[in-house]
Amino acid sequence: MLLSVGIVLFSLVIGLLIIVGGMIRVTENQLGQRLMTIARTVAQIPLVQESIQEPDGWRQINPTAHKLRVVNDVTYIVVLNMERVRYSDPLDERIGTVFEDAAVEEAYSEHSYLQKVKGDMGTALRAYVPIMDEQHQQVGVVLVGRVMPGTWEVMKSERGNIALTLILSLLVGVWGSYLLARHIKKQMLDLEPEQIARILVERTATFHAMHEGVIAIDNREHITIFNDRAKQIFGIEGDVLGKSIRSVLPDTRLPEVLELRQNFTNTELHVGNALLWSNRFLIKVEDKIVGALAIFQDRTEVARMAEELTGVKEFVGALRVQNHEHMNKLHTIAGLLQLNQYDKALAYLFEINEEQEELTSFLTTRIMDENLSGLLIGKVSRGKELGIRVVIDRMSHLEKFPPYMDHHNFVLILGNLIENAFDSLEQCERPDKEITISIEQDEEVCSILVEDNGIGMDEETREKMLERGFSTKSRANRGLGLHLVHQLVRKGRGELVCHSRPGAGASFMITFPMKEVDD
Repeated sequence: MLLSVGIVLFSLVIGLLIIVGGMIRVTENQLGQRLMTIARTVAQIPLVQESIQEPDGWRQINPTAHKLRVVNDVTYIVVLNMERVRYSDPLDERIGTVFEDAAVEEAYSEHSYLQKVKGDMGTALRAYVPIMDEQHQQVGVVLVGRVMPGTWEVMKSERGNIALTLILSLLVGVWGSYLLARHIKKQMLDLEPEQIARILVERTATFHAMHEGVIAIDNREHITIFNDRAKQIFGIEGDVLGKSIRSVLPDTRLPEVLELRQNFTNTELHVGNALLWSNRFLIKVEDKIVGALAIFQDRTEVARMAEELTGVKEFVGALRVQNHEHMNKLHTIAGLLQLNQYDKALAYLFEINEEQEELTSFLTTRIMDENLSGLLIGKVSRGKELGIRVVIDRMSHLEKFPPYMDHHNFVLILGNLIENAFDSLEQCERPDKEITISIEQDEEVCSILVEDNGIGMDEETREKMLERGFSTKSRANRGLGLHLVHQLVRKGRGELVCHSRPGAGASFMITFPMKEVDD
């Protein structure tokens, strides 16, 4: 508030100087017009025109000029003949002397003009007018001068108007300043400037310390926040604040939040070459939309965490299943030995060893990724524990992953599809429960097939199965597996086809192109 009042007072001082300056200019213009009128009047007096041509004409001219000077309140009226000899002057001792000021030169060329000069009494304004006789011949010059009033004199003469103007300006300025300050403070949530500065510094530091990328825009789609993590994710360098989001990152879909006026949560976006999870929200202040905010998380980190929750857990479960299975086999061998069935015990031992070695050898030579091989071995063992036969097509082979995909993605896709098949088979009473897995690729496509003979799905379930949160199970934290598979298929520019009928099992076929395609 004090700052506002100070600014108002400073403005009044500047305004006062401008007002006084304007008054001085007006006074000077008015004085100039008056001096020019007086000079022309003197030059047109017949007595002056006749006497100026006589040697003792000053006797008639000087008294007349003196009277006019007093009546018109001017400092001096000087009449000169063509030899520049004074015929009138405020000082009688100058009568008959030569006027030597060069400023009068133009007046002897029949020119009338005003001129500002400095003299002993201060700055004066002079009017120069030639004296013409009846034959229109120049016979002399009249110059009328008056010392100009000083600044203080002008202010003193106009003190009433100046005081009224200043008082009204001060009242209006202070009142307007008060209203403006109150409005600005209300707009700033009643915070003081130092509080706003501290909050801004803390907010900026917080955003830059976040592990997620944070981008915010205002209603004009100009960037207001772009933290360091967002720059790392999108490969942006330099300061982008204030720039249009479309010119910096055209495919963030952040302006979509403003256009549709709704939030978007837990969605996957393709931005450049990055695959991201994003949450996008409207920014509101007092129920008024002022911008939009997006929080991005690199999909790689999410994939790693998802693999931790699916693949790693499955490996642990597989180890537990294998331990349980080996214990049963050891008990069988021990029983045969106690019954003195040595040949059967040896044959059983060779059988289970060949079976395990055959599966391990097949996966090692045909599937060129240890993570995927380990997952498949684990699922086979899990199936045995559940009484489900897991069959891996011996024509399967995988030499390299398709573009845009890696072993994290394949582990998540296969792990979720096989787990869904397990869930389906656990709900049916079929004696020959079976899951068939096939992975094939050539130069054009890579395909994944997971089939089961479980309970199957009706048409309504097939239509909703890819929606986030949809599940036919009543347990918590369900409905994410197929949604995640669908997102990964989109990332790899692939296609997912499902065939299923109630009671006839389900078949999931996923194909990925082996060559990069244009978006």
